[in-house]
Amino acid sequence: MIAPRTPTTAEELRGAGLRVTAARVALLETVRMGDHLDVEAITSGVRDRVGHVSLQAVYEALHALTAAGLVRRIEPAGSPARFEGRVGDNHHHIVCRSCGVVADVDCAVGEAPCLTASDNRGFTIDEADVIYWGLCPGCSTPRAS
Repeated sequence: MIAPRTPTTAEELRGAGLRVTAARVALLETVRMGDHLDVEAITSGVRDRVGHVSLQAVYEALHALTAAGLVRRIEPAGSPARFEGRVGDNHHHIVCRSCGVVADVDCAVGEAPCLTASDNRGFTIDEADVIYWGLCPGCSTPRAS
């Protein structure tokens, strides 16, 4: 049996109805290889791959890729927006209060319990955005002086 072929980044962009450009390919690959990157880090990664790209072009591409469901935007309070390639599930995040590192956290237990609000106020809920806050292992361990 032959394993199914993984689509290329360009094929994914086309499949989402987006025009394929070198900058978009580089941006999507940068986000997917990174770890909850902000726009500055994404721009640097795209420039490393394709040369000059304007900050405005990066913002426009991020908007298009987010709208197409190829990347996810998260906005922890007090932090710049960050982007990740893990989409299509209802995972959450944990943020270090000290250094700002962000990590993925799967839903608590079972069948997406976080989608059951105590009072939905008439809304049909299809997603929950939970951010846990605390100190990462590096910041919670006392440092030797």
